[in-house]
Amino acid sequence: MTRPNILFVCNQNSVRSPMAAALLRLRDTNGAQIDSAGVYEGGPDPFVQIVMKELGVETNGHEPKTLKGVDIETFDSIIALTPEAAIAIRERAPDASIEFWDVENPSEERGGRDAVVDAYRRVREDLSDRLRARFPEFHQKP
Repeated sequence: MTRPNILFVCNQNSVRSPMAAALLRLRDTNGAQIDSAGVYEGGPDPFVQIVMKELGVETNGHEPKTLKGVDIETFDSIIALTPEAAIAIRERAPDASIEFWDVENPSEERGGRDAVVDAYRRVREDLSDRLRARFPEFHQKP
């Protein structure tokens, strides 16, 4: 089996794309190149760390980066998680094959801490479901 190269892109590489990449890496047994990037510069999101740590996944070493330093052409699968990401990828690589997943932005949740954490959990579970459907080979038991 060839090693796939998969790139997840969102707005700031702070929430959705690093979560998707971390969730897929958790299941990767094929040595895939799994990366994430953002359209704009962002910073680490503490709520991502909270909900990913619930799965035993440490994300506190993640440093958000933009598409500027990413060679889009090296990826077999590019998954845009926001409309802005899809547009930015298309501008940089007009012939690239892009998948678009419309994923909620949990940082827009209003309310107390519990409501915000629940929004991040919903996104984590949404991404997990989409990853399981899109990449079943990563979710098979050995």
